[in-house]
Amino acid sequence: MKLPVRFLLCIAVIAFGSMQPARADDAATAYVVTYFEVMPPDSGKALGLIRGFGKASGKDAGNIRFEVLQRRNQRNHFAILEAWKDKDAQAAHAAAAHTQQFREKLQPLLRSPYDERPHTGLSTGAMPAGPEAKGAEIYAVTHVDIVPTEKDRGIGFVKELSEASRQDDGNLRFDVLQQTSRPNHMTVVEVWRNQKAVDTHGMNANTKQFREKLTPLSGSLYDERLYKIIN
Repeated sequence: MKLPVRFLLCIAVIAFGSMQPARADDAATAYVVTYFEVMPPDSGKALGLIRGFGKASGKDAGNIRFEVLQRRNQRNHFAILEAWKDKDAQAAHAAAAHTQQFREKLQPLLRSPYDERPHTGLSTGAMPAGPEAKGAEIYAVTHVDIVPTEKDRGIGFVKELSEASRQDDGNLRFDVLQQTSRPNHMTVVEVWRNQKAVDTHGMNANTKQFREKLTPLSGSLYDERLYKIIN
């Protein structure tokens, strides 16, 4: 007995609709944001080290994303954005031989401490399986510090911004992460196609209103840093 084509199409549509991409804000997902600076004459050497480290780390079991970034206007400033299936996967990576070797080789080049900050997902989009950096020209990584008594209000404002900004032209990702040790501290990770998209987003009414509402609640400057991906 042959089934009608219309019936088969309906089944296919239902099946496709149920195949939702994995959410990055799953409670088990472990995120790490790391910042470090090297002495300016050693920028090239550090670049080689961190590229090799990123390549090796992306192959570690349980890795979802491992992005190595270099600051656009200060080439001796670097950042690493990590996402792991769970805390155990992240801990195994931290204990791996290639991680220890990277840290040992990097240590003599550092101008400031290796600042590694564990996070959980607070407001994130779908987590694609493949590399997402294709077409990404600019990464914006921002540290947001809310005074403890205003934590919940501040979190609400940042989440509202992220949900609205994902609809902006040229946006590839807009995630909000929350530090595990200091829940009133957040990291906003934005990925954009080009500088025009970044500039347009910054001039949007909802972005300007967000900054106006957040500033009275902030415990420090809104520390936005622009990077390019190097792995």
